[in-house]
Amino acid sequence: MGDPPDLEHAVDNLLSAPVLRLRREFDGIDFRPAYAPWAGRLRDGDRESLQELADAVRGWHRLAVEPFWNQGRSALVALSAHYADLVLQGGVDLLLRSLGVPEVRWRPPVLEAPYPRRTEVHLRGRGLVITPAVFSPQGVSFLWDPLDTTQPPRLTVPALREPLAHVGPAEQGDPDPSLASLLGRTRAAALLATRVGCTTTELARRLGVSAAAASQHTRVLRDADLITTTRRGGAVLHLITPLGTALLKARRFNQGGV
Repeated sequence: MGDPPDLEHAVDNLLSAPVLRLRREFDGIDFRPAYAPWAGRLRDGDRESLQELADAVRGWHRLAVEPFWNQGRSALVALSAHYADLVLQGGVDLLLRSLGVPEVRWRPPVLEAPYPRRTEVHLRGRGLVITPAVFSPQGVSFLWDPLDTTQPPRLTVPALREPLAHVGPAEQGDPDPSLASLLGRTRAAALLATRVGCTTTELARRLGVSAAAASQHTRVLRDADLITTTRRGGAVLHLITPLGTALLKARRFNQGGV
């Protein structure tokens, strides 16, 4: 599915994948006998089989990814910033030594990572994409296409130490009265929303205000060191800081919360 910006782009990539690519992807997979006929049709680019797979991907995303995505995105942004700091401090060498993954060993100039069979991959100037993952069932995986020498290999590493918990809009709740008195009700709600990360557009929708008003609230919170704002592509992501989290906890404690 490539590296798309959202699920629908990924599904479009799947539905438009050339037969040669489908065969290359599915030839290495062992299917149970009951599913082998369907898998064969899928491998040959049968439109109905591809649509069934696309529908399954959408359903799985709705159940297993979407409820946790805001928290997952927050974790990814935080780890990405940490990796960037490591590169600034000590270059790629420090980053590779600091991954903190037992299965990955950096022995310059060789990076050792788990793979189903013993093999050597020479980058030859392509670089290596390090991808923190929050939904991978495996802690580490090394992905590369031996038939495509133009694309860099990809090393996925875990981004989380603790499992994600679903924090939906209904569970986020309203800010307590004392926090609303301190910051103003809308601004307190904005701080609460940044616990799981949100863009300015998402924040405006949650607060029921214009994007300009949401941007003003985030500026005030950022100036007070209660949130951070990181640019990602054409959007920005707002995340609560440790100081902001401490403020929320302090107000809950003063109100007799747990």
